[in-house]
Amino acid sequence: MSNRLRFMLKKELLQTLRDPRMRFVLLIVPIFQTLVFGYAVTTDVKKVDTAVVDLANTTHTRAITQQFISSGIFIQKDLPNNYAAAWDAMDQSSIQAMILFNEEGEIQFVTDGSRGMSAGVTAGYAAAILTRNQQLPLTIESRAWYNPLLESRNFYVPGVIAMMVMVITLILSSMAVVREKEIGTMEQIMVTPMKRWEFIVGKLLPFGMIGLVNVLVVTAVAVFWFKIPLQGSILLLMLASILYLMNTLGMGLLISTISRTQQQAMLSSFFFIFPATLLSGFAFPIANMPSIIRAITLINPVRYMMTILRDLFLKGNGLQILWPQYLAMFILGTALLSAATMRFKKTG
Repeated sequence: MSNRLRFMLKKELLQTLRDPRMRFVLLIVPIFQTLVFGYAVTTDVKKVDTAVVDLANTTHTRAITQQFISSGIFIQKDLPNNYAAAWDAMDQSSIQAMILFNEEGEIQFVTDGSRGMSAGVTAGYAAAILTRNQQLPLTIESRAWYNPLLESRNFYVPGVIAMMVMVITLILSSMAVVREKEIGTMEQIMVTPMKRWEFIVGKLLPFGMIGLVNVLVVTAVAVFWFKIPLQGSILLLMLASILYLMNTLGMGLLISTISRTQQQAMLSSFFFIFPATLLSGFAFPIANMPSIIRAITLINPVRYMMTILRDLFLKGNGLQILWPQYLAMFILGTALLSAATMRFKKTG
């Protein structure tokens, strides 16, 4: 190895590792992401909240119900013994499956098809339980609600809106302030009459507009190209997008204020993007994750946007059901923007 190459390698290593924040991103973040992958990435279905409506209440129907509950997979929710209460609970996503017996003792097993792959796995578990005991004379017909054909694109494409908007707006906004620092214009801006909030709004508003345009474009592709019907209101979709952008832009601005270089900002953005994606329910059900991981998802704005998108596209729910998700995104977005603004005042 030549001296020139040795000196170049030494210089690059020193330049990269001399910053404590860069060392944290390079050494600690991969460990955190590995832990998240290990706990969150699972396709198993466990503890499916289930409503049981038994209008026959015979020994036969009770035996079938007991088979489901004793499997350890299906958890019976304490709900009134009527169809209306069960359907209402499914509309609100407080249950994922229903076991329905009519007065003649005929059974209907319903899964929430908006949950995509996990709905198919749940239906498979139910079929296995029902066919395990040959003494039960049953004819099994599978039907998933909200997504009858269990088409994966109906489940994943709405979620792409949240992922795409997050990646674009987060990376753009994370470069906003740090770029000014790198090229040396931040000091010039600070001595102008421009107020800090004007600077922040001027930086973030264009990215927000880009994000809204992207939402409309991807929605159009989903509806007109993939033929995925938008059951809910387009106005509610845009309201959710605005609240979501408060979170992605707020996080991007916060990253920008704590980063010294654009390289740091880029790496820090990906540090947020990957865990946020894994813990959003985009591919893996949150209900299957350990309790401590489920608690962490409560501060993940992508989780709430993912729920809103799938409910608007597949269920057509309105604010009367989705208001907790809207409220959570508003609170988290306000907190992120406030923290970023305070941090900007300290570093501006």
